[in-house]
Amino acid sequence: MTEHSAGPPDEYVEAEIQRLLTEDPDVAEQGITVVRRERGLVLTGEVESPHRRAEILRRVAERFPDEAITSDIGVIRAQAPVQVEELP
Repeated sequence: MTEHSAGPPDEYVEAEIQRLLTEDPDVAEQGITVVRRERGLVLTGEVESPHRRAEILRRVAERFPDEAITSDIGVIRAQAPVQVEELP
């Protein structure tokens, strides 16, 4: 087990990240899931822009610099389509 001198024990890191993502008023993201894998933590979910995804990853990396973080966060379209969809 890896020892963290300044942070929470390994088993609490996922919950701490989840709390950071949901309770920080600048993030307030509830659609991101944190899972521990062999080589670190994986963040999964969907956000509305690449900028939002980058900000989430920046905040997590800043708060937990000793954790290996992998992003599986997709970007969904949050705007109305600009073209009319033609059905056959």
